[in-house]
Amino acid sequence: MSDQREPATTAIEAPDEVRVRRALLTVSDKRGIVDFARGLAELGVEIVSTGGTAQELRRAGLDVRAVEDYTGFPEILDGRVKTLNPRIHAGILAVRSDPAHAETLRQLGIEPIDLVCVNLYPFERVVARRGVSDREVIENIDIGGPTLIRAAAKNHAFCAVVVSPESYDAVLEELREQDGAISFRTREALAAEAFAYTARYEAAISRWFSGREEEFPQHATFAFEKVLDLAYGENPHQRAAYYAEVGTRSHLLSMVSKLHGRDLSFNNLLDLDSGRRVVEEFELPAAVIIKHNNPCGCAVAANLRDAFEKALECDPQSAFGGVYCFNRSVDAALAKRLHELFVELVFAPGYDDEALELLMRKPNVRILWNQERRRALAGEHDFKRVRGGILVQDRDSGLEPREQMRVVTTARPTEEQWGDLLFAMRVCKHVRSNAIVLARNGATVGIGAGQMSRVDSVRIALEKARIAGLDVAGAVMASDAFFPFPDGPELAMEAGVSAIIQPGGSQRDPEVIAACDRRGVPMVFTQRRHFKH
Repeated sequence: MSDQREPATTAIEAPDEVRVRRALLTVSDKRGIVDFARGLAELGVEIVSTGGTAQELRRAGLDVRAVEDYTGFPEILDGRVKTLNPRIHAGILAVRSDPAHAETLRQLGIEPIDLVCVNLYPFERVVARRGVSDREVIENIDIGGPTLIRAAAKNHAFCAVVVSPESYDAVLEELREQDGAISFRTREALAAEAFAYTARYEAAISRWFSGREEEFPQHATFAFEKVLDLAYGENPHQRAAYYAEVGTRSHLLSMVSKLHGRDLSFNNLLDLDSGRRVVEEFELPAAVIIKHNNPCGCAVAANLRDAFEKALECDPQSAFGGVYCFNRSVDAALAKRLHELFVELVFAPGYDDEALELLMRKPNVRILWNQERRRALAGEHDFKRVRGGILVQDRDSGLEPREQMRVVTTARPTEEQWGDLLFAMRVCKHVRSNAIVLARNGATVGIGAGQMSRVDSVRIALEKARIAGLDVAGAVMASDAFFPFPDGPELAMEAGVSAIIQPGGSQRDPEVIAACDRRGVPMVFTQRRHFKH
């Protein structure tokens, strides 16, 4: 039984009058726990603790009351059962403004617990390890921890709950300023954080079990954490924030530092996502300019400066106010060129000192430094929000190997044409449907996007090339889906397009192939569509 160090109070307490006299500390993540416990002890708070946490605190010279001393019941089953005890949960859950609850505590000699500090077994970290056994995963499903957290959070009117080491200093500061008391507003905020924490934990466990059964389970549970507040959404009257999915290998802003410029906007992040996906397609130095979530120019070259110049040539008018993404470091020469343009955002894996100095002369340009070297896992899903739900699909990653593609015309592409065809299709994947990309020498020369008719996208791509003063003769054309009629290819071939790549699959494929054969233009079927809506 309890040693009754402090008789259970029968006084009726109001929520705003709660003072912390006794705290239960049991954590897996022991960062900062010694300093937190020492701060509590200096305020006269009794520390009750379990297992490894108690040992850590005692090694630091702190006086700790073992949980079995509090409950009168030993930890059992290799620690699986230690805080699952009615004395603990009565001490946490009692409504102290209720005379009947207060009397029950007094009769049973149960001492109130005013603060619970718990964080959970590292399930997410364990499950992310390669080669981890099912048994180890199961053992890292915490039971007592979530129960303590939920109990304290539910009864936040009379008990504070702390789940994050990042909260320790703020909690201690308030306790010191308020002579051992913690306000209802703070307890409520801590409770909200606690429920979000346990929800994330349960979501991770649910995902692990569901993923073992099927790719698209009956119940899908996701957790997201806010990364960044945004000034506004797509339009100034819309509020916005960026959240990252918990448990993903990396996310849009993971290992990304903003070195300079205005706050990131909703549209910046949409365009940045598109730009990152494009440049990650290429091993060669690559540059892409994104405008309204579409590439308006993309190129690869032997060096980044040449890639940028070729990308800019494609549509310099649309590049005005664009998002510029690179897969190599930006040097001073490239920065000087960027400084001459109206640029919304620059994204690169590095910057020379002189390049940064040049770019930072413009106060508003956003400069992002990408240090993320991890790629998204092939099995990750894409999500699209719709009214009342989400659409979930496999990510359209990679491009089908050339060996799986089929030349369907009499004429066959040259090796040089093959290079441009594959480049054009890699870009085309990232253009809004209906998508048409014209390319030559590793650079786009015309892009048609987002049209309801595919032949209109062809017209726009050709018109973009004409406006930019680029010769289409000898260029190749990529289409993200089949041509339903020969009109699109015929229009392109009349302008000088010398090779075409498309998925194929139309009932009129023979007519389209025949049109190419009449002009001696090679056509390749990828046999896979790449819509992007």
